[in-house]
Amino acid sequence: MVSSPHDTMHQIFRKEPDLFARLLPRVGITFPEYTSIELLDTDLTEIRPLERRVDSFFRVRTAGEEGGFLLAVESQGRPDPDKHNSWTYYLAYMYAKYRLPPILLVVCQDKVTAAWAAKPIRIGSRFHTSMQVFPLVLGPKNLPVINDPEEAARDVPATAFSVLAHAKDPALLAILDAVGPVVGPHKDWAEIIEVGLGEGPARDHWRKLMDVYTPVFPGSGTVMEEAWRKVHADGEARGEARGEAKAVLRVLEARGVEVSESVRERVMACLDLEVLEAWLDRSLTVTRAEELFVEE
Repeated sequence: MVSSPHDTMHQIFRKEPDLFARLLPRVGITFPEYTSIELLDTDLTEIRPLERRVDSFFRVRTAGEEGGFLLAVESQGRPDPDKHNSWTYYLAYMYAKYRLPPILLVVCQDKVTAAWAAKPIRIGSRFHTSMQVFPLVLGPKNLPVINDPEEAARDVPATAFSVLAHAKDPALLAILDAVGPVVGPHKDWAEIIEVGLGEGPARDHWRKLMDVYTPVFPGSGTVMEEAWRKVHADGEARGEARGEAKAVLRVLEARGVEVSESVRERVMACLDLEVLEAWLDRSLTVTRAEELFVEE
C-alpha cells in the first residue's frame, strides 16, 4: 500500500512497470525492447539476522536476449553514505542469485540527492578498483518538468512521476495547476500524487484542485450533482474506515504484537466498518496479528 512520499516514488513503478521504458529515454538512456516486466520479491536477505530489502525489484525480459535483466529501484530522500554498502550488496547478491545482469535505478525528489546518487561507487583499495557501480538516477536534476496539458494527457503515469520528482520545485503549485485538469479524472493517479506530495501546502493545494465534482447548479438534480454527492459520501466513508483501521493497528502495536506488511495492507484496505469493528475487538486479545482474520 502506498503510504508515504518515499513509498510513492518507487511503488509508482509497481502500478505501471512500463513506465521505465517511457521515462528513461527522457533523460537520455535508451531502454531496450522488452517483452515483459515482472515484479519480483524485494527480499534480498541471505543470512536471516541481517535483513536487506530493496524498495522495488523487477525482471525485464528483452527481445532476443535470454533471461533479460534485473532492475532494482531505490527511493532516496537524502544523501546517505551507508546506502553505498547496501546498493553494492544488492547488485552482487542479485547477480549471484539470478545469474542475470542487475541495474540499479535511484529515484529522488531533490537535486542535491540526485547528484549524490549519480556518483559512481568505487570498491577497492587505492592501488586497485575491484568493483565500480554506476547507478541510474531519475529526479529533478535530469527529468524535464511536464507542465504542458497536452503532453500530460499523452502519458498520465509519466506526468504523475514528473510531479513527484519535482515536488520540491519552487514552481510546484504552477505545475499542479497545469496538470490538475488532466490528472483529475484518473482518480488512482491523482491519489498517488496526493500521497507522494506529503503533508504541506502543495498537498492542500492539490486536494482543492481535485475537488472537480462540485456541481455548477446545486439542487438541480443533475448527473454531475449526483456524482458529486456520491464522491463526497464515499470520501467520508473512506475517512471513517481509515480511522478505524489505524486504531486496529495502533492497538496491536501498543500490545507488542508484530504486524506484517501483508496484515497492515489488508487492514488499511478494508472499507467495511462492521468488519473493522470486529477486528478492533479482536486486536485487544489476539497474540498474532493474523488471528484478526481467523473467522473469515
